Amino acid sequence: MKTLVLGLGNPILSDDGVGIKVAHEVANQLNSPQVTVAETSGAGLSLLDSLVGYDKVVIIDAIQTKEGQPGQVYRMGSEDFSFTKHLSSPHQINLVTALELGKMLNLAMPQKITIFAVEAKDVTSFSEKCTAEVEQAIPKVVKMVLEDLGS
Repeated sequence: MKTLVLGLGNPILSDDGVGIKVAHEVANQLNSPQVTVAETSGAGLSLLDSLVGYDKVVIIDAIQTKEGQPGQVYRMGSEDFSFTKHLSSPHQINLVTALELGKMLNLAMPQKITIFAVEAKDVTSFSEKCTAEVEQAIPKVVKMVLEDLGS
């Protein structure tokens, strides 16, 4: 099974870089020719190029929710975002809409997508470091990603 681990975010916006930091650590611990580890600061339609041709994709990203605590980790599938589908403007295309568009275009889209999201505290300060709460969550997320890849 051809698998992609994709860290999303901006590495100079504090906690927004957590996906990229986790991807780096996963790459350091993983030795599998069937798994590609990559990172991107892209979103929406630009993600299609990254996802096409893989059977399974594991995405790691920061998230901010109303009730979440910084450093909290969520494991989700693309179905957890089904309520966010919209296509009123190309500037509003999110991950789920991009996946649906890829299917409509008969692209070789992944059959299984797992998303690990880390509750962010600060995604606006210019810093290459995550906040302490998010930094402490990184080893946990790395472990969860590696376990997911092993299953």
